Amino acid sequence: MDILLVERLVPEAQKWLQERHSVEFRPDLATDPSGLRKAIYNTQALVLPRKMVITREFLDFAPLLKAVARLHGATDNTDLEACRERSVRVIQANAANVRSNAEYLLTALLLLFRRGIGTTLAGQRHGEVRLGRELHGSVVGILGLAPSAHALAMMLHSLGARLVGYDPAIHHTAPVWARLNIQPVGLQEMMGAADAVSVQVMYASRYQGFVNAKLLAHCKPGQIWVGTSRSQLFDGAALAAALDDGRIEAAMLDGAEAGFASRGTPLHSCENLYLTPRLGSFTREARLRASWYLAHRIHETLTAPHSGFEGTPTGMMDLEGRRTSGTEPVVIR
Repeated sequence: MDILLVERLVPEAQKWLQERHSVEFRPDLATDPSGLRKAIYNTQALVLPRKMVITREFLDFAPLLKAVARLHGATDNTDLEACRERSVRVIQANAANVRSNAEYLLTALLLLFRRGIGTTLAGQRHGEVRLGRELHGSVVGILGLAPSAHALAMMLHSLGARLVGYDPAIHHTAPVWARLNIQPVGLQEMMGAADAVSVQVMYASRYQGFVNAKLLAHCKPGQIWVGTSRSQLFDGAALAAALDDGRIEAAMLDGAEAGFASRGTPLHSCENLYLTPRLGSFTREARLRASWYLAHRIHETLTAPHSGFEGTPTGMMDLEGRRTSGTEPVVIR
């Protein structure tokens, strides 16, 4: 076959591919490693779920593979060096989820500012009336300028919130801060001023435990936290302590890794910590955008006159919205 779908695309995009290529949809292979290895031997393109890992050994079973695609962005599940060596194009629809993640963060902020709404939605129709807060006039700290932060900043600014921000990888003089109406400040200053903090740091291993006891010591009491960043960004014990003593009134985090707040961890007993299973990127519209993006990039790969994509410009944009002049050998976002 040309294309093996282990994860479903929207019907319209799947039909479009089927009109142009041999396509097979086999979601059962997600839990059948042996069957998957057999199926990929003559496959040129794969669409895989986030949890399925691409290793050098995996690629040994797919000698004809030209592209591996995912609806969600993440690179720690793919051996990029092995893909580069074999000219396998890695396609990820990162941009498709930008607005959906931003809307998730906004929704989480509104719910935590008015926690009584969540109580009612949980079935307590006559629960205690809790005094809420308004986003208008509040100070929101933007921790990390991942693409979803750009959309979120525009939403919050239109609602009348004042934005302060910090990104460990972006200098405070960068024009992007002014364009997004975010006042760049030091990390401790942001923590002391913000009524709420939204975390969307573009994670790298050097940021493991970045939100730690030293940082959380500077929280403005009663802060609200929301986030879509990897849970490895947080020191679990330090976050639990801040949730317990009132420095953080409540936190809602999306897509925490397994074990982050499991039984036996400091966060397990924190009733003011709300974890959602990657709901930020899971919308009809985001799935539609991602499916069509993957369909077109896969078709482009399989019909290209040369199978290798090493050195091909990706068309990526930098944080200022400028097209990058260099090349990205394999990863297409």
